[in-house]
Amino acid sequence: MAGAIALRIDGMTCASCAEQVKAALERLPGVRSAIVSYPTGRADVAADAGVSSGTLTATIATLGYRASIADAAPPLTGVLDKALGRLTAGARRGKGGRPLRIAVIGSGGAAMAAALKAVEQGARVTLVERGVIGGTCVNVGCVPSKIMIRAAHIAHLRRESPFDGGIEPSSPAILRERLLAQQQARVEELRHAKYDSILADNPSITVLHGEARFRDTHRLVVQSDHSAEHEVSFDRCLIATGASPVAPPIPGLSDTPYWTSTEALASGTLPRRLAVIGSSVVAVELAQAFARLGSKVTILARSTLFFRDDPAVGEAVTAAFRAEGVEVLEHTQASSVAYADGEFILATGRGDLKADRLLIATGRMPNTRELALDAAGVAVNAQGAILIDKGMRTSAPQIYAAGDCTDQPQFVYVAAAAGTRAATNMTGGDVALDLATMPAVVFTDPQVATVGCSEAEARRLGIETDSRLLTLDHVPRALANFDTRGFIKLVTDTTGHLIGVQAVAPEAGELIQTAALAIRHRMTVQELADQLFPYLTMVEGLKLAAQTFSKDVKQLSCCAG
Repeated sequence: MAGAIALRIDGMTCASCAEQVKAALERLPGVRSAIVSYPTGRADVAADAGVSSGTLTATIATLGYRASIADAAPPLTGVLDKALGRLTAGARRGKGGRPLRIAVIGSGGAAMAAALKAVEQGARVTLVERGVIGGTCVNVGCVPSKIMIRAAHIAHLRRESPFDGGIEPSSPAILRERLLAQQQARVEELRHAKYDSILADNPSITVLHGEARFRDTHRLVVQSDHSAEHEVSFDRCLIATGASPVAPPIPGLSDTPYWTSTEALASGTLPRRLAVIGSSVVAVELAQAFARLGSKVTILARSTLFFRDDPAVGEAVTAAFRAEGVEVLEHTQASSVAYADGEFILATGRGDLKADRLLIATGRMPNTRELALDAAGVAVNAQGAILIDKGMRTSAPQIYAAGDCTDQPQFVYVAAAAGTRAATNMTGGDVALDLATMPAVVFTDPQVATVGCSEAEARRLGIETDSRLLTLDHVPRALANFDTRGFIKLVTDTTGHLIGVQAVAPEAGELIQTAALAIRHRMTVQELADQLFPYLTMVEGLKLAAQTFSKDVKQLSCCAG
């Protein structure tokens, strides 16, 4: 029989402290789950009957915090239930009983999710957008880049595949202008279907076009393109302004017509030589796409590719790139950039590098500088990202933030989930966004997919680990595809519970959610190994990787259970 134990925790100073306590509690035998809140200083633990509060408090003490039994909240019944209902309803109304007025700055994934949820809760929304409706993802990010990457993948397969001995390859003619037209038509179709038409058909959402800035904690000023000013008063406000590419301070760079991802995706021509400065997601995705469409590509990586991830990830992707003719210069920086006669010249420690186009993909900066956040008392970090708690609350009462303009991971699905939860909290709810099992995918070939902790991240959290790395030459689907590039790596704690997965494999993104669910439900590698996985699928590689903790998979039959 499971029970609930509520603890008060003193000494936590940030959300990471709460994550550390949660991880330590959930490693204890008999603990089924732990919800730890930094803002409230409380832990709610679901545990088997044999788990004592003393064991829990002692474990927390080893981390340097003080824990004690918390007073349980009294059950809400009868009159109290009704009173709570009135309070919740009141939180959804403005002064005088009018609908709650919510201002949303931005129109991307976080903004749209929040606006629609807020309207569902009875609020009236004013949405402010300074540019094109839809934000980064649909217009200049996820959608166009994945279309281009897929087209490049098809071109690559026509030119070269593991089956060239039986299917004669050919060199396709790349008509970039036609590919671009196809790409942009789909972008416009999705923007109209998922953004423009939804906003136009919703009478509870008013759209203002212009630049927003805070006048104070309850008012915005919106400057339109016609220099007219509109004042927007609000009861609650969500900042969801996203982020923009940022260039490093390389001498001479600002005087050149370099590309960011926006210009690269919109180009109707393919450069003969492309230099890419950067080593993470945008850099590698676009570098490989351009190379497969016919450009000679050189990547300059200040460290190594994916240097923040498990070293095996960067090594596998680098090997795959070099096999395709992409030049990867590790530990290489440009000391200066010049442009003359249609040619870029990058000075490096390895000599001068010349290119017809230069793509800068070194990160993105939150779009917060023009918002006058000081006027509303909204705090940001050194990079200009808005600081929020797990409920998307900023340092200013009644003002929330979500998406790439915050210190959250920059993924559109994180932004949308944060926007929905922010709207729930703005209308009287109290929900949090748990990113402990957030999957991430990089759409190179092979793809990179990760979830949970790497070994290095676990060590930083004080978690002892065990791990196994399974190369794809042990996965039947990869063997049948004649494509065994990459690996699947599982990381566990010392009790055998799965805490992290890193995979480099063709279509790795299609298997990572299974890994995320396994971590979410506290599965051990043995429990994962005991599951039924369909034969000749890539996701079966998770089962095989789990089996390596107790067996030599080389000695198993091809579909061993």
